[in-house]
Parts: sequence; C-alpha cells; structure tokens
Amino acid sequence: MLNVKEAREIIRFKLSKPRFKHSLQVAEVARELAEHYQVDADKAYLIGILHDYAKGISAEELLATAEKNELLQDELERQVPDLLHAPVGSWLVQHELKIEDQDILQAIRFHTLGDLNMSVMDKIIYLADMIEPGRDYPGQERLKGLAFRDLDDAMLFGLESTIRYCLDRGRLLHPRTVEVRNHYLQRIRPGRISC
Repeated sequence: MLNVKEAREIIRFKLSKPRFKHSLQVAEVARELAEHYQVDADKAYLIGILHDYAKGISAEELLATAEKNELLQDELERQVPDLLHAPVGSWLVQHELKIEDQDILQAIRFHTLGDLNMSVMDKIIYLADMIEPGRDYPGQERLKGLAFRDLDDAMLFGLESTIRYCLDRGRLLHPRTVEVRNHYLQRIRPGRISC
C-alpha cells in the first residue's frame, strides 16, 4: 500500500500550494484526533493527506467522472460539481492509487457532506477538515473544543455551521447535509420537534 511519503509527493504534484498546505494541516489534526480517540493515527494522517485528491480537477471533469462511474446521488451535484470532489476523489484514489482499504475510501467519500453511517475515522476526517489551523471562521475554536470532547456533538455543531454559512450566503444546501444534521440532532437530543 501507498506510504505517507509517497502520498505527500503525489498530493504536492496534484494540488495547488495552498491546497497542499491545507492537506498537510488536515493530516496533522486528523492524527491528533485519532490519537485522542485511540484509532489508527497513521491511517488518519494518510487519509488527511489524500482527502482532497480530486480538489484540483475542473468542474467538467468532476461531473464527467461522476457520471461515467455512477457517483451522482443528487441533481444538485450537477449544479455544484465541487461537491463531487469527495466521491470522485475516493473513486480515483481506489482506481489510480490502487488503495482498497474501505476505511480510507469511505472517509474520503464522506468528508464533505457527511453520511448517516459515519465511523469514528469518518468523523475525524470530516472535523479535521473543518478545524485545521488554516481555517478561520466564527465558531471554529468552539468546534475544535467539541471535536476533542465528543465527536457527535462536534458533528452536529459542524453541520449546523455549514448550513448557516450556506444560508447566510444564499447558497444551495445539499439535502444530505440537512439529513445528516437531523440525524445527529435526533441522536444527541431525542424527541426534538420538527419545524
């Protein structure tokens, strides 16, 4: 299997300098979270390096790859192809880098929109992507604190932050983000009344 040094070189070549730096920072935070939650820290670091594997791909190529390989899950993804960088990245990592480890592939696939069946590793990568030191947004420090206390609480806060961000800017919301947010809300605070 691909080692970390090889992964770093591949990503350095594939991504812009700022995106490469982001990947390194996500990898470091993912390692810290993995150590904290006693899961495979080396694997978390590798996933952090690879999580944006498809980020440098054009919208047209993301859409074409997704269509060809039946990765589209919602019509909104045609309108906002950047949402496809996670599932396309997972597919490319499997087919170009020959990585078959489902923990790695699933964490890459879920790191943007989340999913109803996220493992501890999936949550770690999702949150590391949001709290790495290069990010700067209101609530980031609170999210970081939550991430090291309770992954589910952090997921709910992170998803709600993303939804607020999209609403404040008049952006489209992917239905999966809303579905996953509702899942965590019901899990953490059962019996909530819907709007």
